[in-house]
Amino acid sequence: MRSGFFCFSTVRRIRQTLSDYTLRITFLCGNFAAQSQGMQFLGPENNFLGIAAPEHFSWESSKVAIQQVPYEHTSSYIAGSEKGPAAVINASHYVEFYDEETETEHFQHLGICTLPPVQFGKLTDRAAVDLIRDNTRQLIEAGKYVVSLGAEHTVTLGFVEAHLEKYPDLSVVQIDAHSDLRLAYNDNPYSHASVMARVHDLNVPLVQIGIRAQSKEEADLIRSSDNIHTWYAHMLQDGDAWMDAAIEKLGPNVYLTIDADGFDPSVVPAVGTAEPGGLTWWQGCRFLRKLCAARNVVGFDIVEIAPRSTDIISEFSMAKLLYRILGYQHIYGKI
Repeated sequence: MRSGFFCFSTVRRIRQTLSDYTLRITFLCGNFAAQSQGMQFLGPENNFLGIAAPEHFSWESSKVAIQQVPYEHTSSYIAGSEKGPAAVINASHYVEFYDEETETEHFQHLGICTLPPVQFGKLTDRAAVDLIRDNTRQLIEAGKYVVSLGAEHTVTLGFVEAHLEKYPDLSVVQIDAHSDLRLAYNDNPYSHASVMARVHDLNVPLVQIGIRAQSKEEADLIRSSDNIHTWYAHMLQDGDAWMDAAIEKLGPNVYLTIDADGFDPSVVPAVGTAEPGGLTWWQGCRFLRKLCAARNVVGFDIVEIAPRSTDIISEFSMAKLLYRILGYQHIYGKI
């Protein structure tokens, strides 16, 4: 097991000097935060994977930017998803650099820059979504491949809106236990339970995978809409033929949103609203690999981890999944 702790007395895997970088450095017990071209990013103690070499994590040298979006305002069952992004980053320090499925240490080829958490202050609902959209747009315009770690699922609306500006033919894939298609929940149209209704309002094709909890109004909307294509969890149990059928419903450019509860609780137990019968680890990986091979996945997010003090399996699994998806994107030449 590799350690994620970085201190001056235990410097490992460093193959660089800072002399080639015009960065403003602040040292904090072996960690450093830096700013380049006006963009702050995190050093080894707080970045994804605990990457030590600046040529693999600085803003200028990275193709991938990971943004942390700890927005939680409408959680309806188990709260705590605002702690999810940081928990995934922390757990990632124990994910191996070498991925045995893709047979790569792809962080070295991609460069992965981790940004500080977005600060929302008192912003909620549409104002919070606007901030998320604007921040994401800035990253896209800077030429970065944007990966987002969110709290509640509401944040995905801002990500999708920003990517839709660049990719007008965008389709969306949603891995989730819940449809999230309520017109409003607790009188709030920007509830986590309504986020895909707002995405549906954007008139983009939506493919849902793993759904196993919904209201009648959501089921009615799915039946009536030509833009929503849903593969319920019970439809995924007889082989993998559904995977190609789902991908066929998508256009060339795809945004991927992964609610962690789309996976079975045996894989990811620490979520806001767990449901039995979700995707297995390898079932999810097979689908995601097929998706990355067949379509241009322009960005993705992972949301709704609500960390527990008793275990770390949920955040570790999602950290490993994030890195593996980047591996798929790398081996298929998409990033």
